[in-house]
Amino acid sequence: MKILLAEPEFPIPTKGKNCKNYLPIGLLKLAAYCKDRGDFVRLARGNLPQEEVGFRPDEIWITSLFTYWREYVKRSVEHYRKLFPSSKITVGGIYASLMPDDCKTYTQCDEVFRGIHDGAEKSMPAYDLIVGSNDIDFQIVHTSRGCIRNCRFCGAGKIEPTFTYKDSIKHEICSNKLIFYDNNLLANPRIKDLLHEIADSRFKGKPIVCESQCGFDGRLLTPELAFLIKKARFQNPRLAWDGPYSQFREIKKQIDLLVDAGYRTRDIFVFMLYNWELNFSEMEKKRKKCLGWQVQIADCRFRPLDQRYDRYDARKAQTNDDYYIHPKWTDEQIKRFRKNVRIQNICIRMGFTKYSQKLERKGEQRRRIRNKIMEQLKEMGYDAPKVRQIIEERDGWVAHVRIAESYKKIRLSSEYRITGAP
Repeated sequence: MKILLAEPEFPIPTKGKNCKNYLPIGLLKLAAYCKDRGDFVRLARGNLPQEEVGFRPDEIWITSLFTYWREYVKRSVEHYRKLFPSSKITVGGIYASLMPDDCKTYTQCDEVFRGIHDGAEKSMPAYDLIVGSNDIDFQIVHTSRGCIRNCRFCGAGKIEPTFTYKDSIKHEICSNKLIFYDNNLLANPRIKDLLHEIADSRFKGKPIVCESQCGFDGRLLTPELAFLIKKARFQNPRLAWDGPYSQFREIKKQIDLLVDAGYRTRDIFVFMLYNWELNFSEMEKKRKKCLGWQVQIADCRFRPLDQRYDRYDARKAQTNDDYYIHPKWTDEQIKRFRKNVRIQNICIRMGFTKYSQKLERKGEQRRRIRNKIMEQLKEMGYDAPKVRQIIEERDGWVAHVRIAESYKKIRLSSEYRITGAP
């Protein structure tokens, strides 16, 4: 069978196409599954012209993301229906699973696939189908599906109603950076074994670093788990604070567990859902509490699970006709809270006591210099260097770098190129 796997032209910036947040991991697993059973498979990222598709598919499988991006799914169905009128078109993914009847009626596809494809779930994603796959320096992993919680604002229970888990992922590892997409990673009954496994694993002789995209369920966090998370080299740990301000003592205990395990407060994030049942005033109290703790905030604007549009624009005043505004919130409050969070995060990240655009630009410049120094030193064969201090001089820059437990001073040109060996 000839199958075309298509990703609609979602409004994702071109430079973000291969970002861990938008990689079409479901289609890549389906591609591997179909290849294994002998099908001819092609991945189309966007609405490609017929000559670029290069063949006439028997079936076209189109993925979907958020319900409020359904118009892009419809356009993709219409586009490929026009090119290949005799091909069967199936739509799957988040929108299809949350609103199957709407998806069938609105897009006029032939079939709607709900939930997780059991066969594809057992397959390793076919990353080789991605243009520029050599630039993808991460691997998306699931150790579990579903969630033990039943939060009203979350669609995980509808898409993955049964909680299932793996005992091991060691055989799956094919990158030095793992991005976990579990809805509730710590709920896996074998989580301690998995964390030990990751901590002891290497890929191409180098240690593995990790990130949990959905964050950690702080209610399940213990001193032992916090230590194992750090040992497994998880970066930027995230905790959720969806409840009221009155829970601040419990949240602080969770943060302290991560700090005791070795994390800096500025590297810890607290997920916050706004434009939800907690009003602006209470969310501001939570934000300011995080400022006092010196932890960053990962804010998430709430949209109903059946929201069919979202034309949010931070640059102008808007109404419910443009995007969902909760009855307890206003457009002005939504945008002010988001701006307050952004400024606060910058101050915490850069060590500012007060925000200014001049300081932010200066901090961004130093971050660029630091990244360029790290890239050059790695190209020169130095393993795991750390830039400790950057000083501007008349004809360039001087950086103090730790290499192999010793500190060295290196000079850079005004273009941030290292002018001599460390």
